[in-house]
Amino acid sequence: MSYKIIFSDIDGTLLNKDRVLSPLTKSVFRQLQKEVPVILISSRMPEAMRHLQHDLEIAHRPLICYNGGLILVENKTVSSTEIPVTTIEKLHLHNKELQCHISLYHNDEWYIPQMDKWAEREESNTKVTPQVLSNSEVIEKWKKEKKGAHKIMCMGDKEHIDQIVAFLSENFEDQLHLYRSKSTYLEIANKEVSKLTGIKILLDDYFNLNLEDAIAFGDNFNDYEMLKAVGMGVAVENAKPEILEIAREITFHGKEDGVARSLQKLFKLS
Repeated sequence: MSYKIIFSDIDGTLLNKDRVLSPLTKSVFRQLQKEVPVILISSRMPEAMRHLQHDLEIAHRPLICYNGGLILVENKTVSSTEIPVTTIEKLHLHNKELQCHISLYHNDEWYIPQMDKWAEREESNTKVTPQVLSNSEVIEKWKKEKKGAHKIMCMGDKEHIDQIVAFLSENFEDQLHLYRSKSTYLEIANKEVSKLTGIKILLDDYFNLNLEDAIAFGDNFNDYEMLKAVGMGVAVENAKPEILEIAREITFHGKEDGVARSLQKLFKLS
């Protein structure tokens, strides 16, 4: 089959051991973008994705950010699904004794309560510098601005993250999607969105293509739905066992140019 669009996850999938784009990945994407649209799809904020778009020469393409919570076309918001500020406030109050790090994200805003080891690690990974503002101040700010969060990131000791998961599962099971990339990391999004919902919006409204026309690459639990639904769901070798199980194809490790090497084969590139 001739595939007509490509979606790729970033972390764990597209970047090499130095957490940057390899020369081969850049070369393959530059060749491909003349033939088919290439879309980055991630839990990252827009600013943490744009420099990668620029390096791949796909800055003119849409972005699916925050696991589908925010979709940008020509740098304009076409879909936005937030976590209500009232929910953020309840989480903040529950966290007062636990003292986990809570990062709050809205579009290109990233607020942290203090520059600690968690924030420094995220800043290093994403190449984005956050703004320091307490959770309570952000909540009051967003109440006035009628905003919510596209993503909440909780980071802390495993036992404290366990308690936050238990609290949110008990009180917001129908509202929130909880994604635990590590035992010490918890990403929170509105339950209405996923990478698959983001893909469907772009395919239906902007590209006039079907899911069968798409290739998607991923490695983790938040890639499950999209890899299962598209015409060619490809898992990198280092993907979670559940992802390897449902992938149509398994390519090389993400740190060993798995995405680029798979695309070379599928599109017969040099």
